[in-house]
Amino acid sequence: MQNLKFILSGGGTGGHIYPAIAIANELKSRFPDADILFVGASNKMEMQKVPQSGYPIKGLWIAGIQRKLTFDNALFPIKLLDSLLKSRTIIRHFKPDVVIGTGGFASGPLLRVAGIAGIPTVLQEQNSFPGITNKWLSKKASKICVAYENLEKFFPKNKIVLTGNPVRQDLVDVKQKRQEGLEFFKLDASKKTVLVLGGSLGARRINQLIAIELVNFSSQNVQLIWQCGKLYFDGYSHFNEKENVQVLPFIDRMDLAYASADVIISRAGASSVSELCLVGKPTLFIPSPNVAEDHQTKNANAIVEKEGALLIKESELDTQFTGTLNSLLNDEALQKKLSKNMLQLAKPNATKDIVDEIVKLIKN
Repeated sequence: MQNLKFILSGGGTGGHIYPAIAIANELKSRFPDADILFVGASNKMEMQKVPQSGYPIKGLWIAGIQRKLTFDNALFPIKLLDSLLKSRTIIRHFKPDVVIGTGGFASGPLLRVAGIAGIPTVLQEQNSFPGITNKWLSKKASKICVAYENLEKFFPKNKIVLTGNPVRQDLVDVKQKRQEGLEFFKLDASKKTVLVLGGSLGARRINQLIAIELVNFSSQNVQLIWQCGKLYFDGYSHFNEKENVQVLPFIDRMDLAYASADVIISRAGASSVSELCLVGKPTLFIPSPNVAEDHQTKNANAIVEKEGALLIKESELDTQFTGTLNSLLNDEALQKKLSKNMLQLAKPNATKDIVDEIVKLIKN
């Protein structure tokens, strides 16, 4: 087989970037001589995270449409045309065998151009409610790998393959890393640890909540690992002065954070939900209401309906959070039930299954 070439595109948030990196790693494992290129939005976090993972990336001048009238919205048609032209140049020079999109507006122009050029394309849809970019691209896609059932109403049924979401392989068997995690974060093994995750960019409402709840955490004698997000770190870093509180802008060793945690409080982005199923720790979801079609609530409900996690809406935090969290912390039977049910929903082979679909499209 000739030297294979793959382009992966997607970004804006960790939920689109990390699945793409996981797929790239599996491709590189199977085809060590393959050339792999990423394409993202020139001013988004993929421009840092992808090179840190060892892959080259090219940026497009593209951005999503804002919900309110802005100058950037007025520029959108120009940015889209520029990105389509640059994508055509990238495709013509790189000559990929397959192009893979993991969602986010950055993947739109590139996969559109690839489809028009007759190059096989694979979409990876993480959410229970697809984003506008993947819905736009689905008619031309060769395969659509999804993480949830019943997406036939959005995508052509004959193209859908239920694979689950790609997850970092270092999350498999995190239970074996508990001692390493406790030492890494300098935690007290005799105390329960709560891990708070607001997503890769942080979550203002969750940060506000945790700041107020620190007194309650102290009364429960638990220790806290709090990923507040880079955007909010300056405003919350002073809480590091408190005993049993660690505030971090970003957690690079998520495997050790998960391994250390006894209870997890998290947003319900698709990648986070998939990771948490694999980890199987008792989880309280606080979905973001500020996303398209409220898809985080739908993601979380897919787990809650199987009694694999708890959920509190943002609008109910003031009245329900303290009681719900304290009950969870002090109910060992509930913790075990949630863990058991969540683990049963995991799809640990998702990345391999997605790459199997990509390989089927390679033209010999």
